[in-house]
Amino acid sequence: MLVLRADDNVAIATRALPPGREVRLAGVELTTRNTIPFGHKVATTAIAEGEPIRKYGQIIGFASEPIEPGSWVHVHNVRVGSFDRDYAFCSEVPPAPVPVEERTFDGIVRPGGRTGTRNYIAVISTVNCSASTSKMIVDSFPRDELARWDGVDGLLPLTHKGGCGMAYDGPDHHQLNRVLAGYARHPNVGAYVLVGLGCEVGQASHLLGTQRLVTIDGVGNGNDAPPVAVIGIQESGGIRKTVEAGVRAIRDLLPRAADVRRVPVPASRLILGTECGGSDGNSGITANPALGVASDLVVAQGGTAILGETTEIYGAEHLLTRRASRREVGEKLIERIRWWEWYTGVFGAEINNNPTPGNKEGGLTTIYEKSLGAIAKGGTTALKAVYEYAEPVTEKGFVVMDTPGYDPASLTGIIAGGANVCVFTTGRGSVYGSKPVPCIKIATNTPLFERMQDDMDINAGVVLEGVPVEEVGRQIFDMILAVASGQKTKSELQGVGEEEFVPWTVGPTL
Repeated sequence: MLVLRADDNVAIATRALPPGREVRLAGVELTTRNTIPFGHKVATTAIAEGEPIRKYGQIIGFASEPIEPGSWVHVHNVRVGSFDRDYAFCSEVPPAPVPVEERTFDGIVRPGGRTGTRNYIAVISTVNCSASTSKMIVDSFPRDELARWDGVDGLLPLTHKGGCGMAYDGPDHHQLNRVLAGYARHPNVGAYVLVGLGCEVGQASHLLGTQRLVTIDGVGNGNDAPPVAVIGIQESGGIRKTVEAGVRAIRDLLPRAADVRRVPVPASRLILGTECGGSDGNSGITANPALGVASDLVVAQGGTAILGETTEIYGAEHLLTRRASRREVGEKLIERIRWWEWYTGVFGAEINNNPTPGNKEGGLTTIYEKSLGAIAKGGTTALKAVYEYAEPVTEKGFVVMDTPGYDPASLTGIIAGGANVCVFTTGRGSVYGSKPVPCIKIATNTPLFERMQDDMDINAGVVLEGVPVEEVGRQIFDMILAVASGQKTKSELQGVGEEEFVPWTVGPTL
């Protein structure tokens, strides 16, 4: 078993333990009273009803009944409860990272200095009504013709379930525009075709105008807009004619999209998106802290690391506000926390509903426990900025983006914000990809890695076997550079990543 902090009153089982097993922890002997599943918690001392349960040196819940030493500690005897958190804004701002030897990767440099790690042509539907047509355009393009263009990684249909039934020029309309524009101008997209129906709320003209993707005369804005073709189904005369027009548009765009080459660029061009999904009791001990080490290494190179999933920061936000570089940064994070309390309350939900059945089966008991492990992905450097969902990320260093805990929606916003490489940790076995951005998968435990080797890129479970977290973090960082240079991830090799485009909708469907 593993005790994380001296003042914790629970330990974590590094393997399944039967009842009656004698265990010695820091000179204290105890006997397990129940079966303790792998990754779950066992009480190291007597815990009175109402007393805090402590893990990571922090409160993760309160005993709902008296708990004896050696007892299994989980949802049957732990409740959430509320407690005061001292935000202590900017009280523990870490010093800037010590300069390190500059690392590089082979990237694709776009106009304006944006740096890509892949090169796709995207077919983006403005509304669900044009989703099937967008996929038909991609499916109709001759594969042998596409194969002749070595510089293009593929055609990518980006379809979704929204685009209408929302207030014109309202919050959801602007948020969807940020997502679509973020993908359209993403450095991993060399060119794109925009496909609309014609009568939807999410008009292509509104998207182009508000996001300044092209000027009124249809010419690129001269800074960072990739080549674009805009097609409407109603204007074109129906689906078949739109598909034919889309195929012609791709054929016209291919020469310009393929006219790229990889060149060595500094690692400061990295914008790392981090995510954890299908988490377990080991996530906050192995993979997430190791990813935090890699995040720190990216920041030390002058790059950016993005932490999302605000609902999985909840209960641990006081640790981030202390690291805020400026008070207004910390206050913006708390404003988003308060918004989520209001938002979930409107629908009669609780943020503590966030741990899924799979999370709980893996050993996570409360949202506080999940959040304390989740924020480890953000490393140890100063918090430099807090962004709205899908807002372009321009700050260097460690930042937070306000995203939901649902993995596809969260990473959709982070990628729209500019992430050019993603790392996803999992303890239960999430099978996730994120075209047009490569996504490295990190297993939190060795049994998972061995069971799902076709899906997992790195095994962080070796931490439980004695390998230092720092060593696994450096391994992750090295793979980030390799993948950014073109090495395929396991999800890419299996072709995963087209269906995970999920723009977050906040308001009602009208």
